[in-house]
Amino acid sequence: MNRSKMKSAEESVQPYNITVSGRHVLVTDAMKNYALEKISKIDRLSHRIIDVNITMDIQKFEHRVDIVLKVDHIKIKSQAVTNDMYASIDMAVNKLETQLLKYKSRIQDHQAKKLSVVDMNVNVYKAPSQEEIIDVNEEIDDESRRQLVREYAPHAIVCKESSPLKILTNEEAIMKMELSGDAFLIFRSEHDMKLKVIYRRNDQNYGIIEPEA
Repeated sequence: MNRSKMKSAEESVQPYNITVSGRHVLVTDAMKNYALEKISKIDRLSHRIIDVNITMDIQKFEHRVDIVLKVDHIKIKSQAVTNDMYASIDMAVNKLETQLLKYKSRIQDHQAKKLSVVDMNVNVYKAPSQEEIIDVNEEIDDESRRQLVREYAPHAIVCKESSPLKILTNEEAIMKMELSGDAFLIFRSEHDMKLKVIYRRNDQNYGIIEPEA
């Protein structure tokens, strides 16, 4: 790795937002500048990058780098773990570049489409407090504890949010799952306009649930 020609953070002017942060590690200027230099490789692959978040973490002998890149309405994640932070940066950026190259034409096609969304209400639930559970437990015996906790200490809705529900083809949904690494995605099918949930199976293939008959 040639680190002698690295630009400083101030000299690297990016057309998008980029954040470099650390967990359990102090990110030095050298580490930050190296990450900025390496991530600049992706500029040529897409001119519609919105922002990039790079997180460095050290756990014992594991030096981990997580990169989250947003290109329009698509989120792309990359992760690498080695015993050297600079090597992890190299590996994470290379993985990101491979993903972008693999899906470049499909991402461009997806970006060229007019985004269609519908609002989806999302309820955020609050778990019962420890005090509530203790009060319930004082009134019940051990054998029926779990059942009565569910009955007397239900979750409460603390807020409601409206989240955009994208209209996608199955292929676009799979692409988004591949790039983001998320466990599931809710979308409305472009084919029949029905609500669908695509999820990642234990065998790393994908399944689709169709709640609407």
